[in-house]
Amino acid sequence: MSAGKMHMRLPPLRVLRVREVKREESNPCITVMSSVLACWASSGYSAAGCATVEQALRACMDGPKPTPRPPNNINFHLARMAKKVNGPRKQNGLKD
Repeated sequence: MSAGKMHMRLPPLRVLRVREVKREESNPCITVMSSVLACWASSGYSAAGCATVEQALRACMDGPKPTPRPPNNINFHLARMAKKVNGPRKQNGLKD
């Protein structure tokens, strides 16, 4: 260590944890539903002119649901590495 530079040591962390990014899952049927609502609004809420769009919405809603994403396991691996990152802990109150 050179005399001019002091290295800064970070304080130990109680818990290593990474927050997962909150992402909105987009529903593919939302665009079809908005087109159905727009069709109803433009045609005066008559079902005769919007039958094809309604059928597309029914097909979308009855279709297979998207598979959920697998959970992120980074916090599990951080917990495994915590002892190596933080080092041994001192126990307060114990006298030899």
